[in-house]
Amino acid sequence: MKVLIVGSGGREHAIAWKVAQSPRVEKIYCAPGNAGIAEYAECVAIGAMEFDRLAAFAKETAVDLTVVGMDDPLVGGIVDVFEAQGLRVFGPRKNAAILEGSKAFSKDLMKKYHIPTAAYENFTDAQEALAYLKTVSYPIVLKADGLALGKGVLICNTPEEAEAGVREIMTDKKFGAAGNCMVIEEFLSGREVSVLSYVDGRTILPMTSAQDHKRAGDGDTGLNTGGMGTFSPSPFYTEEVDAFCRTYIYQPTVDAMAAEGRPFKGIIFFGLMLTKDGPRVLEYNARFGDPEAQVVLPRMKTDIVDVFEACIDGTLDQIDLQFEDNAAVCVVLASDGYPVSYQKGYPISGLDAFHDRPGYYAFHAGTALRDGAVVTNGGRVLGVTATGADLHEARAHAYEAVKWVSFENKYYRNDIGKAIDEA
Repeated sequence: MKVLIVGSGGREHAIAWKVAQSPRVEKIYCAPGNAGIAEYAECVAIGAMEFDRLAAFAKETAVDLTVVGMDDPLVGGIVDVFEAQGLRVFGPRKNAAILEGSKAFSKDLMKKYHIPTAAYENFTDAQEALAYLKTVSYPIVLKADGLALGKGVLICNTPEEAEAGVREIMTDKKFGAAGNCMVIEEFLSGREVSVLSYVDGRTILPMTSAQDHKRAGDGDTGLNTGGMGTFSPSPFYTEEVDAFCRTYIYQPTVDAMAAEGRPFKGIIFFGLMLTKDGPRVLEYNARFGDPEAQVVLPRMKTDIVDVFEACIDGTLDQIDLQFEDNAAVCVVLASDGYPVSYQKGYPISGLDAFHDRPGYYAFHAGTALRDGAVVTNGGRVLGVTATGADLHEARAHAYEAVKWVSFENKYYRNDIGKAIDEA
């Protein structure tokens, strides 16, 4: 069969790599793709938001399945466009992708269906938000309602920080239209855990757990980013936690979306906080996490194409989803200055070191081909991933592999997975 993947980041590289392992797949396309994805797929110069062009391409080339990796096209309704033209596509429709597209919607859904989350209020007026800040205890969390590249969340320790945050999001529109509405919610403390899951509208199959590192600097300092590294599984995600989440969070979320007339098919990413009072939902995403996909997919044993099709067809209850009994760690190599300003176009060397080395992967995020050479083309450049028998071994392997790669302005955190020492 022929598969089209929509996107151009490390997540899409991991998906393409996994799809290429399926014996059912004979040809992969990726739009627009990147230098690493080109190893597995024919990259096509069509943007992820060009729905009509993408659908026309899928029909012209007789694509059997389209997999949408990115949040923007999902929230924008790409699945609806493809389905209207009789094309098979993996991902939630627009009315279900709102689970990620609007934090206000998802918080209201959790409140209505008694899914454990932080206390909150939604605001569309900056003055009302500022007035509310005088009634809360600190720290407090401010969230732009819409998509903001994973950066629209501010943790404010003082009233002054919170007031500045409201103006930044709602008045100055730092995150654009995403700040037309804002969520102000209770600050939760504990261990953060991410659990990606496959959903077919009724059945949900959670994948193995992971933990992201959002801040740019060591020790969780600096600005929020799209993610500087991950590890899987989380030693803090115990069988007891899993049982609670399946009963009170995962299935109730799927059932709630169905009850609202928004049946969800695709990936639900549960961002969880393991508080002293039990697990709470921090956020939902409607697609694979990035860089969570880069540690979860290398551990997945089941043919991913079979799972994608089961989600579309409503037969996920027939899938035996299995993962390796090992661990994986991903360290993101970024351009120095990310997530604010950085230079592009620097040649990358050392990528050949990953060839013929099982358990070591360089998933391309911000890369491009220029005159036959791979160069930097974004803030997050590569996700260097390695597996091991356990998290300590996987972490040692990942940081060993980080040294193989060189490019000017290379930057990375030195403490990805350090929390496992405390488990």
